[in-house]
Amino acid sequence: MVKDQYHAALPRALQPHMLKASLKRYFLTGLLIMIPIWGTILILKTLFVSLDGILGDATAQLVTPGYYVPGLGIVALILLIFVTGLFAANFIGRHVVRQWEGLLNRVPVVRGIYSTIKSMMDILSFAERESYRRVVLIQFPKNGHYCFAFVTGVTKGEMQQLSPDPLVHVYVPTSPNPTSGYFLLVPEREVIAVDITVEEAMKLIVSGGLYTPTPPSGGASQSGGKTWAPIKQPDAGVQVG
Repeated sequence: MVKDQYHAALPRALQPHMLKASLKRYFLTGLLIMIPIWGTILILKTLFVSLDGILGDATAQLVTPGYYVPGLGIVALILLIFVTGLFAANFIGRHVVRQWEGLLNRVPVVRGIYSTIKSMMDILSFAERESYRRVVLIQFPKNGHYCFAFVTGVTKGEMQQLSPDPLVHVYVPTSPNPTSGYFLLVPEREVIAVDITVEEAMKLIVSGGLYTPTPPSGGASQSGGKTWAPIKQPDAGVQVG
């Protein structure tokens, strides 16, 4: 009885159940802030140690015998990448690279690993090309279901002759791994233009929708230098799936 009266006399914020709820909320809030920071530091540290260790020991033996300089391996790795790119940019270098790739593709286990990593790098490098900068929406896999796609070219030759409408090549990446996806030939009139960058579209795809470029409510508006407008539907009666 006395204990209940004592608790009732306390300010609401100091009452046991309120205090417990507040402490729990503060702890969870701190946890949500600290985990991303700690995770980022841990990943950066692991990445630094891993990259530095690739050439760190060998470089230290040549440049600073007897002691180890942190970061020296990363500098050596950057120089090696630059020299490799310089070599691969000429005719002889391209020939050597093709021979090396052919050798790797003949080794069963190595072939799978190498082709997967190379596909990812091809996607990233292809994103820098002008033809890959056009982000669009198409109705896929059926009408009323929209997905992001990248226009990669214009259909020509025999394939174009099969359709009365101009066709475009589109690549539909899957989530969360955009290196796999679907290659489609789509009538150009069914392609819906959207004003977002390749980077924004990739972030949305990789995150599975957790990252979303959010336009202001209403009609066409400006947001971070981007013009947002309601989706313009393709021609009525079009069947795409």
